[in-house]
Amino acid sequence: MQKRNTIQRQLVISAVRSLSNHPTAEEVYNRIVLDYPDISKGTVYRNLNSLVDSGLLHRVSVPSSADRYDHMLTKHYHVQCVKCHKFMNVDDLDYFQDLDDKIAQMTGFRMENHNIVFQGVCPECQIEELEAKKRQVELAKAEGRKPDRLNIKL
Repeated sequence: MQKRNTIQRQLVISAVRSLSNHPTAEEVYNRIVLDYPDISKGTVYRNLNSLVDSGLLHRVSVPSSADRYDHMLTKHYHVQCVKCHKFMNVDDLDYFQDLDDKIAQMTGFRMENHNIVFQGVCPECQIEELEAKKRQVELAKAEGRKPDRLNIKL
C-alpha cells in the first residue's frame, strides 16, 4: 500500500531540504512550526520515520548525538565538527563501493546501509582555537609568564 502524500509529509520533506545542515527531528519541527504553529511534534516525528521507511529521506545515526535527516539519497560520506557540531556532506569524494563489497565478503552479510561520519574540527573552529591560544600567549606575556609553561603550541 502506497503512503498518501499528505501536506504534512510535504512540509517535512521541504523543511529537511531547506535546512541543508542535515537537521535533527527537533530542528525540522522548529522550522515547520514557524509557519504552521498547530503542527505537533508527534506529527513531524511520525512523518520523518515514515519518509525514511519509504526511502524518501535518509536517517544518519550519529554516535552521542541526535539522528539527522538527509534528503540526498545517493551513498556519500559526512563530516561533523566535534566543537560546534556542524554537520555536512563530503561532496567531492567518490563513494568507495569496494568497502561495502569487502565487508560483505568478509562477514557474509548482505550490505543494505551504513553511515560513515568522520569527526574532527572544522576550519572555523580551528581559527577560534588559534585566536584563543594567541590571546593566552598575550595574557601570559603581559603577566610576565612564559607562554611555554602554558603548554601552548602555535
